[in-house]
Amino acid sequence: MAKERRFYRLTSEGRSLWARRKKLPLPLDYRRILGLVQFSGFPEVIRSCLARYPGRVVDEWLTEFEALRLIESISAKEVTLSEISRKAEPPPLEEDDIRSTESEVAFADISLSRLGVYVAYDRIANRPACQKAPQDTVALVVEDDPDQLALAVLRLTSAGYAVRTADGVKALFRALEESTPDAIFLDIGLPDGDGFDVLATLRRHPSYTLLPIIMLTAKSEPEDVAKGLALGADGYITKPYGRNTIDYALRYVMKQPAHDLSGDLPRYRPTTPGLAGG
Repeated sequence: MAKERRFYRLTSEGRSLWARRKKLPLPLDYRRILGLVQFSGFPEVIRSCLARYPGRVVDEWLTEFEALRLIESISAKEVTLSEISRKAEPPPLEEDDIRSTESEVAFADISLSRLGVYVAYDRIANRPACQKAPQDTVALVVEDDPDQLALAVLRLTSAGYAVRTADGVKALFRALEESTPDAIFLDIGLPDGDGFDVLATLRRHPSYTLLPIIMLTAKSEPEDVAKGLALGADGYITKPYGRNTIDYALRYVMKQPAHDLSGDLPRYRPTTPGLAGG
């Protein structure tokens, strides 16, 4: 029997503590966990937002907070994408997280200027390596420009990947209802929606919170990159891009073992103190 999915929410004491967080000497880890439970109660989503830390550490914090009666666990009903759709708003960040994000964005800007690609190493650090070969890996490209779509499909199929396509938000959600791909390349400017809103929606859903998603866009301003990374993008590619860029980014994000690409992309070393000293 499948394990029942759980959902966390703040108790009255937890809500009171969260509301008074700026007036109290509340530890950083407490503020992080309370804010993320407020953002989304699915443990999968919370672990995804704290992907730089081992999942067991995050689970220990959730168990401790439940024991302290700051949060409570209830049975989660089936959640649809439409029920959790909302404007793109990143999860709450503390000052240390903001400084770390600013450093990452600065590094991403250098990487994008040099190579046209940046991979969010923090998000994939504790993700298990994908054991699929490229030919068994399905990438869904969400792009409304026919030329850009054809180019992305050509680059991916040339690298040996299986490819599906969607020309907008509605087409993307229809594709997800049919089956879940192994990765998504997501444009931001779509005719029937905004890619950032789509990213925020997917990251709030437990079925897609860890799905590899790489932004594929002409938007290269630091604020756009920051928004994409804050909302949970695993990678960011700016147009135009090189012949091997998509292949490299996808292999990095999925940790596919067939190729060693350790020298192809620069590495970002975060300086934010770890959760619970980790």
